[in-house]
Amino acid sequence: MKQHIFRLTRGADLYDSIAGYCKANHIRAGYAACCVGCVTKARVRTADGVTLRTLEEHLEIVSLTGTVSEKRCHLHIAFSREDLSVIGGHLTSGCVVNTTAEVVLCELEDVGFDKVFDPQTGYHELDIVFLPAGAEAH
Repeated sequence: MKQHIFRLTRGADLYDSIAGYCKANHIRAGYAACCVGCVTKARVRTADGVTLRTLEEHLEIVSLTGTVSEKRCHLHIAFSREDLSVIGGHLTSGCVVNTTAEVVLCELEDVGFDKVFDPQTGYHELDIVFLPAGAEAH
């Protein structure tokens, strides 16, 4: 397993930066190990799978989890508000880093993550491809 560690600075889009990093570094399959930092704007999809919510306030990132690859990222995030209540959802583009976001991704070996349309859910879902050692998923 290979670790990828990077820091995002003020103004960066959290989701777009993680997805872009995975593409630029040809990460075939991995997961978000952790992320700490803060945002001034959060954009998340709710559990109904349709509704997008935008929050424009100072929020601490207290958890980030999910699967990542150069082909797809599926990330869930939790934020702490100034009153210490916690909210979260499905991370989308539009979460703007305030001062910093420290991201740790773990890259998996011998597996690739792709996406395949699932007519039951109506979404492109995770397709796991097991590869022979040293094989390329492209």
